[in-house]
Amino acid sequence: MTLKTEQMMDRSNWGCDMQGRDLARRGTTRRGFMKGGALALVGTSVIPAFLTRSVMAEMTTAAANKKKLVVLFQRGAADGLNIVVPYQEKNYYAMRPSIAIQKKDVLDLDGFFGLHPAMASFKPLYEQGHLAIIHAAGSPDTTRSHFDAQDYMESGTPGLKVTQDGWLNRALQAEPLGAAKPSAFRAVALGTQVPRTLQGKLPAIAVNNLADFSVGGKGPQTSPISNAFQAMYDSSTDAVLHGTGQETFEAVKMLKAADPAHYQPAAGVVYPNTPFGNSLKQIAQLLKANLGVEAAFSDIGGWDTHQNQGNVNGQLANRLKEFSETIAAFWKDMGADADNLTLVTMSEFGRTARQNGTGGTDHGHANVMFVLGGSVKGGKVYGKWPGLANEQLNEGRDLTVTTDFRRVLGEAAYKTLGSKNLDVVFPGAQVKPDTFLNFI
Repeated sequence: MTLKTEQMMDRSNWGCDMQGRDLARRGTTRRGFMKGGALALVGTSVIPAFLTRSVMAEMTTAAANKKKLVVLFQRGAADGLNIVVPYQEKNYYAMRPSIAIQKKDVLDLDGFFGLHPAMASFKPLYEQGHLAIIHAAGSPDTTRSHFDAQDYMESGTPGLKVTQDGWLNRALQAEPLGAAKPSAFRAVALGTQVPRTLQGKLPAIAVNNLADFSVGGKGPQTSPISNAFQAMYDSSTDAVLHGTGQETFEAVKMLKAADPAHYQPAAGVVYPNTPFGNSLKQIAQLLKANLGVEAAFSDIGGWDTHQNQGNVNGQLANRLKEFSETIAAFWKDMGADADNLTLVTMSEFGRTARQNGTGGTDHGHANVMFVLGGSVKGGKVYGKWPGLANEQLNEGRDLTVTTDFRRVLGEAAYKTLGSKNLDVVFPGAQVKPDTFLNFI
């Protein structure tokens, strides 16, 4: 059992160009701590802002309105063309002779697009008007590198490698403030490290497993290391260090009070027994525990289908079934609280329009994004469709981007979190309310 702090780019399941890139920095400092990979508090300042009483001593817009934003990253570049199928495009079938989803199998959405049949759990959400789809969305940067593309989407600054923080961290900073202090759990990621998306001046918490978490207190399950760590703060003569430690442990006590080991989802809700399923179940628990969460993040890998992608069945179908059933379970589990929720999905880029010689697809360009929520104007596929004729393809091989992903994220941040200064959230992107797609 160890205590450690970590501040690094989250780079799980990158594949291809990810080998040998370990950006972790380890050690126990005042910046935060993690017990057994269970909890990390990370900020860019020496003392996290939420732990200094004079900073951010006001309630944010999202907290006042009980709004919550959940961001999900599909790492590895999901194949948007087989997720939301343009089944009326003749060239779609010509370019994908063995992996295309046939018209008879597509779950029709609007007479032109249809869902992959493995995503049957999404169909009711779409029909009920809770789920919006944005097709041909993506980054204006044309890189085919997983590493760079994920970094650009998480930083929100395509083409710029020097950005130090993530777009979601900046979005939280861009919220107007109200009258009470924000929660220590304002920004939460499920995982062992705070992801690139949430890194920045505003501290974020990474929780790997709520049920296993134990810091401080007494009893047979208490870590002796965590007790020693708390004692270090208790006996400190450094007022700032002492205050930081006490507020940190208060945050821990808030989490323990939620009794994570005994959480039961809403009646009839069964999450897939997978890491992704468990992560969304824990996000639901945190949101329903009224800990003051405004933004939550999770990710799911396994989308880099260069070989044996499959069609109705196979590698991609299995991943889509888990992905959609987990999100559907999360939505049902949230119950009435779902009215205040917005969930958005993203992936670094799409796949080639043509299948390759090994029954898969290679790195492409435009992709599909989903937005789910109580205020979402769902039941519609948004965005300008660029077409799949050979002359319409990006570089002659990919679906062309017609909607900048920052427009989608910007609208979600603006209307859910109340992030009014989008020039701060997405510098140089010219994301403004009059350019919104109005899916919320």
